[in-house]
Amino acid sequence: MYKIIKNKKGNAFLGVAIAIFIFVMGVLFIPFFADDITTTRTLLDCTNVDGITDGAKLMCLNIDLLIPYFIWFIISCAFGYLGGKN
Repeated sequence: MYKIIKNKKGNAFLGVAIAIFIFVMGVLFIPFFADDITTTRTLLDCTNVDGITDGAKLMCLNIDLLIPYFIWFIISCAFGYLGGKN
């Protein structure tokens, strides 16, 4: 019968386009986190280094790491989509 020929260049282009779309949608979602992070830092009084407990300081550090971890997660999802395509 007929052989089905796969268009590998077209598949790679579509994969890259979808990976970029995943990254852009993730980056557009970050401002929603930024507002909540600012509110949480204000409520925890993270600028007052001497007056808060060690647990609150640790919580402030963890909250500050939320956006970099989220960016890393989005990049990992985009590359995972590209790598999992094979």
